[in-house]
Amino acid sequence: MALCVTGPVAAPMAQDAGAATEAFRGVRITADQERSTTRGLEWLAGNQNADGSWDGDVGYKRNESYVTTREQGGHVGVTALAGMAFLAGGHLPGRGEYGPVVDRAVDYILRATNQDGYITSAGTRMYSHAFATLFLAQVCGMTHREDTRQRLQKAVDFIVKGQNELGGWRYEPLARDADMSIVVCQCLALRAARNIGIRVPKGTIDAAVMYVVDSAEHGHSGPRSRRNQRGTFTYKRGSASRTNYSLTAAGVTALNGLGIYSDELIDRGIEFLHDEFASFNRRYGTRGHYFFWYGHYYGVQAMYTKGGHDWVTYFTPLREFLLGRQRADGSWANGTGPGPAFSTAMACLILEIPYDFLPIFHR
Repeated sequence: MALCVTGPVAAPMAQDAGAATEAFRGVRITADQERSTTRGLEWLAGNQNADGSWDGDVGYKRNESYVTTREQGGHVGVTALAGMAFLAGGHLPGRGEYGPVVDRAVDYILRATNQDGYITSAGTRMYSHAFATLFLAQVCGMTHREDTRQRLQKAVDFIVKGQNELGGWRYEPLARDADMSIVVCQCLALRAARNIGIRVPKGTIDAAVMYVVDSAEHGHSGPRSRRNQRGTFTYKRGSASRTNYSLTAAGVTALNGLGIYSDELIDRGIEFLHDEFASFNRRYGTRGHYFFWYGHYYGVQAMYTKGGHDWVTYFTPLREFLLGRQRADGSWANGTGPGPAFSTAMACLILEIPYDFLPIFHR
């Protein structure tokens, strides 16, 4: 299955956000929402390092904890997400108040790109590589910078070469196993790159589709299978051990990113996200756990793509939840995870999705 080309790649200017999307998909952009994202971007701009990066704890998740391998310093993945938050607000490289902020972020990511295409610094891994590749794809589509396009192709080639026999990816390059949290990042990066004409082999997409489909909990086969109608996706393909809200949001969004928009797996996944929304927020949202941020980062994309009643009834309460938890300085707390630049970038991206500026959000 080939990736679907989605909409225009050039973003409109930010000042038209409210008028352009007021009636779009039934969600009105509120004044509080605009003030909140403005304050979040102001905080991010004020906390960007001189080298263009944003700080974050480099590390990895272990169950529900976050193991830090290097404390606060320039972080490839956090920088990519923060850069995308500005793009999602309609702020383009080289233009307007935040043009220099985005330019510095692009330059940092380009400097972190190795000769083999791997985007990494200070031990960041495939999560960060995927977010950085996605960021470069958005920038490339909006600016047509030739240096960005060349590095982007190499970053995509690295993802393609790193896909294993399962059809997925893992934390480290060339790993033999795979998991959904890593796979979804790579799928969205490949989609964004393919949308602007970067070479992505069809076989890579086909194998990724099979991995995601086989990771649906009720998609298991064999004598030990269990048919579960909840619509959840598991951490690892064929594994019955762990499934949750964040992984299900990732599974649905991965399918969308791979060009699948109408499917029983998606419908059941959407239903599960609605059913678990309130309990998920109570468990992880009040303490700013990274599960909350990445769960809703993918969940909001899944619902936005679905549209209609599903989108409106998901985004509206999520917006109020986020607005109520923004700190006085404009940031959002990250109790477990890389740090406040990560959580603030995620919150801004979630709140900005109705602006419809970022190409990856287009269907």
